[in-house]
Amino acid sequence: MADQSSPQPFAHLSTPNSQLYREVLGVFAKAKERFIVHLRPEDVAAELGRANDEQLAQALDKLVEWGNLRADADTGRVTTVEDFHRKRFLYQLTAAGQAAEQAIAFYEDAIGRRGALQSVALADIGDQLEALSALADDADPDPVKVHLLLLSLAERFSSLADNAQAFMASLRRAIDFSDGDVEGFIAYKERLIDYIDRFIADLANSGARIATLLAKVEARGHERLLRLAARREAADAVPDGADADAARERAEAAAFDGWLNRWRGLRDWFVSGGADRQSQARLLRQAAVTAIKQLVDTVGLLNERRSGRSDRSADFRTLARWFAEAPDDQARHRLWRAAFGLTSARHLTVTPETVAAWDEAGTAGMPWARAPAVRISPRLRRTGSYERRGRPHRVRDRSQAKRLLAEQAEREAAETAAARARLRTAGPTLLSDLNVLDPKAFRLFLALLGDALAARRPGETEVKTLTADGSMEVRLSLVPDGGPARVRTEDGVLTGPEHIIEITDLTGTP
Repeated sequence: MADQSSPQPFAHLSTPNSQLYREVLGVFAKAKERFIVHLRPEDVAAELGRANDEQLAQALDKLVEWGNLRADADTGRVTTVEDFHRKRFLYQLTAAGQAAEQAIAFYEDAIGRRGALQSVALADIGDQLEALSALADDADPDPVKVHLLLLSLAERFSSLADNAQAFMASLRRAIDFSDGDVEGFIAYKERLIDYIDRFIADLANSGARIATLLAKVEARGHERLLRLAARREAADAVPDGADADAARERAEAAAFDGWLNRWRGLRDWFVSGGADRQSQARLLRQAAVTAIKQLVDTVGLLNERRSGRSDRSADFRTLARWFAEAPDDQARHRLWRAAFGLTSARHLTVTPETVAAWDEAGTAGMPWARAPAVRISPRLRRTGSYERRGRPHRVRDRSQAKRLLAEQAEREAAETAAARARLRTAGPTLLSDLNVLDPKAFRLFLALLGDALAARRPGETEVKTLTADGSMEVRLSLVPDGGPARVRTEDGVLTGPEHIIEITDLTGTP
């Protein structure tokens, strides 16, 4: 048959007929579990429930070629010369094929594992430590019992740690991808929280018991028990020979180091090392509690998302309250940048020529599209850096500009307050009775009138509304057959249907 010097037992995974190869190897793996070593092609066909055809024969030959199977001549049923010359083989798994099957099974199990929080494993670990503590009291403990107890303890502890890690990972994935199946996620949420909560209680109780037992076994000499188990493993691992004693000592030392490392892992899992190092059990409890909080928060978010509740006006009112409660302008600027993601373009500087052009054109109130352009050095476009090589420019003192801006803001606020005071009415008033309005008050009046007319629905003659900032209230009522109303301003006369208007300043400004 094929050369077995360089087996490729994983080659069948990347072939077009990989499914057939996996099924054939699965038959051999199950047969080995039943202590059946050799299989004939017809046995494989019967297990697969298919015909013993040429395709199956080719699959067996390819698996032999890759080193997964070994083919031996089948001479057990030769009765004639024709049978002797006909190609008949018995197939069995090779060492490489069996190792590949174990590796694939381990991979599939690790990928598909959801994990579990094993309260039963906690109880088993405690019981095994109780029995180990009893053996530690004996002056000459039985090495067989010690070894079997330690093996069982290591197996249960390893299973507990691996499953807990897999469970927390799967739980995080369930939280992160909960959008995929909202109904299913909400349905099993209560049971999952109860499950985690019950494990947290068991972990707290059993963890304290295990930590106490670990301290008791260590006080009675745990290294003596570990050395007994290591000596027994070394006796099994090293055959007798010319240098058997030295080899056995090396094997015993290696096994003892391994058991010390496992014991240290068990201790670190349940016993904290002070404030700097918390035990893994405590960290697992904290992670489980955090997972419960995340589950509750995720369910609340999903419920809000399903209900479709979105109140942008409430969000802006909350943001306005934050601005009002900010201690200073710097805090308000930080809040602005955080809320809207806007910040100053510090890499763009204005040249003196541009400032002079702005002053000459009188850009105050001019649309930006008609304002003079900002002159930027071509170096910024060519090199990405505005500064020239050499000594950097001095930092400009912007205190005077900031002071001018602050004075302008104060002046505008005072003008706005004065306009609000002039517009405020003592009660319901006809539009035609309003006094002559200056440009500032007239612009504010137009904004108030626009808000009121926009809030009035078709067919209504009376409306009450608030301004966008919530600082003023406007009541507007149409006067039937009231004729036209004329509002005199410095800019001209505004004409429209007669209304009764009432403007209230809600800021409480006198």
